[in-house]
Amino acid sequence: MSDGYNVSLPDETAMVEFGHKVATATQGRGVVFLLGDLGMGKTTLSRGVLHGFGHQGAVKSPTYTLVEPYEIEGKLVYHFDLYRLSDPEELEYLGIRDYFDEQALCLVEWPDKGRGILPEPDLIFQINLEGRGRTLSWSPKTEYGRELADKLLSLKD
Repeated sequence: MSDGYNVSLPDETAMVEFGHKVATATQGRGVVFLLGDLGMGKTTLSRGVLHGFGHQGAVKSPTYTLVEPYEIEGKLVYHFDLYRLSDPEELEYLGIRDYFDEQALCLVEWPDKGRGILPEPDLIFQINLEGRGRTLSWSPKTEYGRELADKLLSLKD
């Protein structure tokens, strides 16, 4: 990962606030993979992104439904949680390719479970434990992802 593409987040509130910055940077489009062990804050970050777009309701991990769609002020955000997926081919039955539209933002938890089916991400977030807080690092994988990474770098303080 590029030096500088990381931030220390001391608590859940900071994770949600950083999610607002992700919403600002993406403006509601792109493919973002969320990596980290159980309980690291992937869904919390997703909640922050959705709240950053103005979503007022609860945000739960779509562990059993695999995807939770949100339409907020004309923006489409799809929150995926592939933790319980047993075979990536199951995503084809879901019509997964229809979700990855250039006019939507797709947040994908546990993307390794969809390997070979999911498109290349624009940006990958890695969340790790740091004391009682978290370290959030991001890595761009496309030209658009590099734009997002740089925007986030300028917004992180």
